[in-house]
Amino acid sequence: MSKLARKPISIPEGVTLSLGNGFVSVQGKLGTLQVPLLKYVNFHINGNEVKLDSKAEHAQARANWGTMASLVKNAVQGVREGFEKRLEIEGIGFKATMEGKNLVLAVGFTHPVKFSPPETIAIKTEKNVIVISGLDKALVGEIAA
Repeated sequence: MSKLARKPISIPEGVTLSLGNGFVSVQGKLGTLQVPLLKYVNFHINGNEVKLDSKAEHAQARANWGTMASLVKNAVQGVREGFEKRLEIEGIGFKATMEGKNLVLAVGFTHPVKFSPPETIAIKTEKNVIVISGLDKALVGEIAA
Protein backbone atom coordinates (compact mmCIF):
# COMPACT_ATOMS: atom_id res chain seq x y z
CA MET A 1 0.00 0.00 0.00
CA SER A 2 1.36 3.42 -0.94
CA LYS A 3 2.01 5.62 2.07
CA LEU A 4 2.45 8.80 0.04
CA ALA A 5 -0.65 8.26 -2.08
CA ARG A 6 -2.85 7.89 1.01
CA LYS A 7 -2.34 11.56 1.87
CA PRO A 8 -4.61 13.98 0.02
CA ILE A 9 -2.94 16.30 -2.49
CA SER A 10 -3.76 19.94 -1.79
CA ILE A 11 -4.54 22.18 -4.75
CA PRO A 12 -3.15 25.70 -4.23
CA GLU A 13 -4.97 28.84 -5.33
CA GLY A 14 -4.69 29.56 -9.02
CA VAL A 15 -4.46 25.86 -9.95
CA THR A 16 -7.45 23.92 -11.30
CA LEU A 17 -7.83 20.21 -11.98
CA SER A 18 -10.39 18.58 -14.25
CA LEU A 19 -11.06 15.02 -15.39
CA GLY A 20 -11.79 13.98 -18.95
CA ASN A 21 -11.00 11.43 -21.68
CA GLY A 22 -8.54 9.39 -19.63
CA PHE A 23 -6.53 12.45 -18.58
CA VAL A 24 -6.31 14.81 -15.64
CA SER A 25 -5.86 18.38 -16.87
CA VAL A 26 -3.92 20.64 -14.52
CA GLN A 27 -4.08 24.36 -15.28
CA GLY A 28 -2.11 27.11 -13.58
CA LYS A 29 -0.51 30.49 -14.17
CA LEU A 30 2.41 28.97 -16.14
CA GLY A 31 0.34 26.76 -18.45
CA THR A 32 -1.52 23.46 -18.74
CA LEU A 33 -0.37 19.86 -18.31
CA GLN A 34 -2.24 16.64 -18.97
CA VAL A 35 -1.51 13.58 -16.84
CA PRO A 36 -2.80 10.23 -18.15
CA LEU A 37 -5.01 8.30 -15.74
CA LEU A 38 -3.49 4.94 -14.89
CA LYS A 39 -5.42 1.68 -14.53
CA TYR A 40 -6.71 0.60 -11.11
CA VAL A 41 -6.72 4.14 -9.64
CA ASN A 42 -9.80 6.09 -8.50
CA PHE A 43 -9.44 9.87 -8.70
CA HIS A 44 -11.64 12.16 -6.55
CA ILE A 45 -11.57 15.98 -6.55
CA ASN A 46 -13.07 17.46 -3.37
CA GLY A 47 -12.83 21.26 -3.33
CA ASN A 48 -9.15 22.10 -2.97
CA GLU A 49 -8.00 18.51 -2.37
CA VAL A 50 -7.46 15.46 -4.52
CA LYS A 51 -7.74 11.96 -3.08
CA LEU A 52 -6.54 8.85 -4.83
CA ASP A 53 -7.36 5.27 -3.95
CA SER A 54 -6.74 1.88 -5.43
CA LYS A 55 -9.44 -0.16 -7.17
CA ALA A 56 -7.69 -3.48 -6.47
CA GLU A 57 -5.17 -5.02 -4.09
CA HIS A 58 -2.60 -6.56 -6.42
CA ALA A 59 0.95 -5.25 -6.95
CA GLN A 60 0.28 -3.35 -10.19
CA ALA A 61 -2.66 -1.51 -8.64
CA ARG A 62 -0.54 -0.38 -5.68
CA ALA A 63 2.29 0.69 -8.00
CA ASN A 64 -0.07 2.70 -10.21
CA TRP A 65 -1.60 4.34 -7.13
CA GLY A 66 1.75 5.71 -5.93
CA THR A 67 2.86 6.66 -9.45
CA MET A 68 -0.37 8.55 -10.13
CA ALA A 69 0.00 10.49 -6.87
CA SER A 70 3.56 11.53 -7.79
CA LEU A 71 2.57 12.53 -11.33
CA VAL A 72 -0.28 14.73 -10.08
CA LYS A 73 1.91 16.37 -7.40
CA ASN A 74 4.59 17.12 -10.00
CA ALA A 75 2.01 18.54 -12.43
CA VAL A 76 0.55 20.82 -9.74
CA GLN A 77 4.01 22.08 -8.82
CA GLY A 78 4.96 22.47 -12.49
CA VAL A 79 2.03 24.70 -13.46
CA ARG A 80 2.46 26.75 -10.30
CA GLU A 81 6.24 27.19 -9.99
CA GLY A 82 7.88 25.27 -12.84
CA PHE A 83 11.03 23.15 -12.70
CA GLU A 84 14.63 24.08 -13.38
CA LYS A 85 17.90 22.22 -13.90
CA ARG A 86 21.34 23.85 -13.92
CA LEU A 87 24.19 22.27 -15.84
CA GLU A 88 27.73 23.53 -15.40
CA ILE A 89 30.24 23.17 -18.22
CA GLU A 90 33.87 22.70 -17.20
CA GLY A 91 36.87 22.34 -19.47
CA ILE A 92 39.26 24.36 -21.57
CA GLY A 93 37.51 25.61 -24.69
CA PHE A 94 34.09 24.29 -23.66
CA LYS A 95 31.30 26.85 -23.89
CA ALA A 96 27.58 27.20 -24.46
CA THR A 97 25.81 30.02 -26.29
CA MET A 98 22.33 30.70 -27.55
CA GLU A 99 21.52 31.43 -31.21
CA GLY A 100 17.88 32.45 -31.11
CA LYS A 101 16.13 29.53 -29.42
CA ASN A 102 18.88 27.02 -30.26
CA LEU A 103 21.61 26.00 -27.83
CA VAL A 104 25.05 25.85 -29.44
CA LEU A 105 27.72 23.84 -27.60
CA ALA A 106 31.45 23.86 -28.22
CA VAL A 107 32.46 20.69 -26.41
CA GLY A 108 35.57 19.39 -28.14
CA PHE A 109 34.22 18.31 -31.52
CA THR A 110 35.46 19.76 -34.80
CA HIS A 111 32.07 21.39 -35.23
CA PRO A 112 29.62 23.10 -32.85
CA VAL A 113 26.73 20.97 -31.57
CA LYS A 114 23.33 22.62 -32.07
CA PHE A 115 20.30 21.62 -30.01
CA SER A 116 16.72 22.79 -30.64
CA PRO A 117 14.58 22.42 -27.50
CA PRO A 118 10.84 21.67 -27.57
CA GLU A 119 8.51 24.69 -27.39
CA THR A 120 7.64 24.10 -23.72
CA ILE A 121 11.29 24.19 -22.61
CA ALA A 122 13.27 27.40 -22.06
CA ILE A 123 17.07 27.36 -22.12
CA LYS A 124 19.34 30.20 -20.96
CA THR A 125 23.11 30.40 -20.69
CA GLU A 126 25.07 32.29 -18.04
CA LYS A 127 28.86 32.13 -18.50
CA ASN A 128 29.53 28.39 -18.05
CA VAL A 129 26.06 27.42 -16.75
CA ILE A 130 23.12 26.17 -18.83
CA VAL A 131 19.71 26.72 -17.19
CA ILE A 132 16.89 24.47 -18.45
CA SER A 133 13.36 25.28 -17.24
CA GLY A 134 9.82 24.21 -18.02
CA LEU A 135 6.50 22.90 -16.67
CA ASP A 136 6.98 19.16 -17.07
CA LYS A 137 9.47 17.69 -14.58
CA ALA A 138 10.16 14.61 -16.68
CA LEU A 139 10.78 16.60 -19.86
CA VAL A 140 13.12 19.06 -18.10
CA GLY A 141 15.12 16.14 -16.72
CA GLU A 142 15.20 14.38 -20.08
CA ILE A 143 16.45 17.50 -21.88
CA ALA A 144 19.09 18.04 -19.18
CA ALA A 145 20.30 14.46 -19.57
